[in-house]
Amino acid sequence: MRTARDQDALTVRVFAQRFSATRQGARLARMLAGHRLHVWGVPYDSPQGQAVELVVAELTANAVLHGHVPGRKFELRLVRDRGAGTVRVEVSDAHPGRPERVAAPPEGEGGRGLLLVEAVGSRWGVAPRRGPGKTVWAEVDCP
Repeated sequence: MRTARDQDALTVRVFAQRFSATRQGARLARMLAGHRLHVWGVPYDSPQGQAVELVVAELTANAVLHGHVPGRKFELRLVRDRGAGTVRVEVSDAHPGRPERVAAPPEGEGGRGLLLVEAVGSRWGVAPRRGPGKTVWAEVDCP
């Protein structure tokens, strides 16, 4: 049986879950991500915790708005690597289209998600996934 001290010694922790490709699913993913980070020692109100929650919010919103395939869910995966001092956020969906940054009109309501991800994250990218679709990932420095 692992003790609390054993848990503190772990340098890599992973959380993964699938959600319905709806606005409610994206909201639940963000809330669970914040909770998981808190459990892992990254407080809700810390700059790092807020940055990761923003990345989760933007990537899951994109999965729902642009990556939705009827009958398919999206997956959120968080990887906390204490040794590297990062939290990696991965959001996978079944849509084959690849996201790209666009120049959003100043008065428009959308089009800034990846710009925000780029601003608060250390790096981001897109990777193919097993099966149809892609995984959009971002890393946030979290010493």
